[in-house]
Amino acid sequence: MLPQPIPTPPDFDLPRPPGATGALVLADGTVLWGRGIGAQGSAVGEVVFNTAMTGYQEVLTDPSYAGQIITFTFPHIGNVGTNAEDVETTTPAARGCLLRADVTDPANWRSSRHLDAWLKSFGIVGLAGIDTRALTRRIRDGGAPNGTIVHATDGQLDLAAAWAQASKWPGLEGMDLAKDVTCRQTYAWDEAEWTLGKGYGRQEAPRFHVVALDFGAKRNILRCLAASGCRVTVLPATATADEVLALRPDGVFLSNGPGDPAATGEYAVPTIRGVLEAGKPLFGICLGHQMLALALGAKTYKMATGHRGANHPVKDLATGKVEITSQNHGFAVDEASLPAGIAVTHRSLFDGSVEGLAVEGRPVFSVQYHPEASPGPQDAHYLFERFVALMEGKV
Repeated sequence: MLPQPIPTPPDFDLPRPPGATGALVLADGTVLWGRGIGAQGSAVGEVVFNTAMTGYQEVLTDPSYAGQIITFTFPHIGNVGTNAEDVETTTPAARGCLLRADVTDPANWRSSRHLDAWLKSFGIVGLAGIDTRALTRRIRDGGAPNGTIVHATDGQLDLAAAWAQASKWPGLEGMDLAKDVTCRQTYAWDEAEWTLGKGYGRQEAPRFHVVALDFGAKRNILRCLAASGCRVTVLPATATADEVLALRPDGVFLSNGPGDPAATGEYAVPTIRGVLEAGKPLFGICLGHQMLALALGAKTYKMATGHRGANHPVKDLATGKVEITSQNHGFAVDEASLPAGIAVTHRSLFDGSVEGLAVEGRPVFSVQYHPEASPGPQDAHYLFERFVALMEGKV
């Protein structure tokens, strides 16, 4: 490979808007000024947008956002505060967040903490006052750029250093991030779904045992499995097929997660193939869906903008029904690479991409979207019932 030319630093002697204490610096030298919120400091990542109108705390704690800076298209972020229940993981993996409007004082009975204080507690850098419409159009038309978000209350911002960091960052393609967000040891899960006035329930009489491979699992996925009658044992992403099968599961679940499925698949695909050979019912979501496709012999590719939001229409090709779904992914399955015997079951009505797969004649299926929602509609909750039916031998 020929040596690549060293990019020339842009001129960062720029006029600064009054009150600007932060900026987003893109790899091409573009600077978007903002008012810093959350933690001070800097963070580099892929700049993406999310169109959900609710659930910003669930979005910020979704492990699938590792390596990414989230642009919220909905302007009223922070208006319901934060609480200890609406989290999808213990330690958020998102690199930063970009907002249109300043964070107001929370106005919700469940709020226990201001969003700004919550961001500070997790070291997440944020900016308000960003023209999120313009940034979203840029991402939509030109793809998700690399960028560095910087915040300093004294206004001392090294834009040249931020640009250098963004321009040198390799991007998510080829990056294994599941190893950064997976659990470090095996654990049991029995917490079920939340109900008003009662909080989260407990599964005390499970009918099935599910082993979940944690590539960055959201808690609400595990809750949905528990609520469906499952005792759940969660294993790290690097677990082997022998370790999975030694637990004698009735079914195996492949979780969501961040990064490039081909990179994570280096160690996960052999495990998935071992489970397939054992004939166990298997259900994959998001990254788990992509790596199931790899294990079956297909390929994946990096999308230009990805799908992130709680309003994505997906058609179930078997029933003809359209589900409004919650999604968060930047990679997809290459339909042309699917081998014989693998059926496409769901399709995006935005761009026609593959949203679901099933192995003909075997108890194996997956979806690209998030049937557990959190945030989002619950149109696809039936998929957990389908998984249970496979374990019952009724499908």
